[in-house]
Amino acid sequence: MFWVQPDHVAEQLMPQAMPEGLAAQLHIVRAPSETELLRAAEEILREPAVAAMIAEPQKPLSLKAGRRLQLAAEAGGTLGILLTGSAGGSAAVETRWHCTPLAGLGPEDSTLHRWTLIKNKSGTSGEWDLRWDGSSPAFDMVSATGQRPGAAETSG
Repeated sequence: MFWVQPDHVAEQLMPQAMPEGLAAQLHIVRAPSETELLRAAEEILREPAVAAMIAEPQKPLSLKAGRRLQLAAEAGGTLGILLTGSAGGSAAVETRWHCTPLAGLGPEDSTLHRWTLIKNKSGTSGEWDLRWDGSSPAFDMVSATGQRPGAAETSG
């Protein structure tokens, strides 16, 4: 897995805080410019040996740049995730998500988040509450069954 960041961003990933084994599979790329960040992301996405690529573009993507990344991801069969601000993104994306932290069960629980699917070219949208305990890469869905999008109706 690759994570592509601009080299001028002060915040950096903390591999030691990741679940065991994940940090060993993560390659961090620091790009000197937005153009180099997009170029690196495109090349990584084209590589079939790469499972996933996360990039942090600092500017909204043009339709051309978004389409190039989409085609590269399709060519390599690679999952591409772009972390953008609320004004970022691209019309070429398949899905667009918004993540919001939620108040947990107590002050020690800061791992509860609401993930909202706000754009989906091939399906419906909805929202899910997830918790991550940090012991593995897996998340636990904590939304009540009746509140999940597409939950089966019961007659009673």
